Amino acid sequence: MWNDNETDIHNELVDYQNPLLRLKIWQIQSPGATVPATQINRWHYHKEVEFLVLIEGGLSIQTKHDTRLLQAGDVHLFGSSQLHRTKKELPVPLTYIVCQFDLSQHFDESTMPYLHYFSEARRPLGQLNYIFREHPKVQRQAYDLIMDIYQESQHRAKGYELAISASIRRLLLLLLRHDTQEVLHGADNAELMRLQPALDYVEAHLAEKIAIEQACAVLNLSYHYFIKYFKKVMGLSFVDYVNYKRIKKAERLLLTRDISIMEVGEAVGIPNMAQFYKLFKRHNECSPKEFKQRMRGDGGIEQTAQMT
Repeated sequence: MWNDNETDIHNELVDYQNPLLRLKIWQIQSPGATVPATQINRWHYHKEVEFLVLIEGGLSIQTKHDTRLLQAGDVHLFGSSQLHRTKKELPVPLTYIVCQFDLSQHFDESTMPYLHYFSEARRPLGQLNYIFREHPKVQRQAYDLIMDIYQESQHRAKGYELAISASIRRLLLLLLRHDTQEVLHGADNAELMRLQPALDYVEAHLAEKIAIEQACAVLNLSYHYFIKYFKKVMGLSFVDYVNYKRIKKAERLLLTRDISIMEVGEAVGIPNMAQFYKLFKRHNECSPKEFKQRMRGDGGIEQTAQMT
């Protein structure tokens, strides 16, 4: 069971082992044959994506959407800024690899058109974990690639940066080619670049009232053309996108700031509490208070042994 000894949540600033690769990868070991009740990591997030590779033992991972047990051979992906925490689960030695890197660093001019597939503008990268659960062979390939990255980072032989960068690209290609649910579904890169000033405007003004006309003015587009163009490129309407961004920020504030729900609503530009509760429940199927309790409270673990 999860406990709530540490409910503080922090934005983890990743100290890169190699600034050029913008990468940090290391091994964590817990040799004890017991499960200390206090051995639980607090909620945290970081802008880098993270892969966990279980070598031995059992590790519980908890996110907003999922609570599951990882066992030897399993791989799990956390998307950029995805809240998560872990806990040793089984009374056996535990060994696993943590691999964190900045996605944008591993795209150049020839591959840049694929960067927006991993931008999480539409769906979080954490949804890609279905690939590992449904395709043991793909999970094994991902496992081997991450272990290769770890070994290269440890030995640092001549050209290890090339080897690591190549393995990261292979890992991303593996996800892209086996994503049958089209989590990684992108629009034309030029179209996304054209919309970027409007997306930046939304991000900078979430606490304020945002009108479609303001976004139109940023791009110098007519109202009717803008709403059609935005829906085509992003896959959802401008209003739905703004509401999505507001609720994502509200979730973060609920778990990282000691402020009232009313103050959270005001901070994300939804001062009307009835509207805030309605939108929040639409996205999370629970009230803000229930969300906070669920994310900070105890939760069971679904122990599903997976073939690898």
